[in-house]
Amino acid sequence: MIPPSPLDDPEKATHAWARYLRIMRWMMVLTVGLVAAAIFILYRSNGMVSIHFYIATALGIGFTMLLTSALMGLVFLSSGTGHDECIVDPLDDDSKIS
Repeated sequence: MIPPSPLDDPEKATHAWARYLRIMRWMMVLTVGLVAAAIFILYRSNGMVSIHFYIATALGIGFTMLLTSALMGLVFLSSGTGHDECIVDPLDDDSKIS
């Protein structure tokens, strides 16, 4: 039998998702600050090259930072709630489904 996940409890799930959203809000603030700093540094060192250069840089840094933080946030969510421990490992002899 597959054990229930701690995220099946609505109270624990609400707390976990609130924590995840708080992490994502802080990462959004950090990302916007980092993109602004990168654009400023590039402008100071190169001058006005092309608007497409700055748009591509902002999108590249922003997308990479937000995707990375979203995936790491989900790892923290899964690990922090105990969701990782409630799997059935087919290679483990102790957790065979009968």
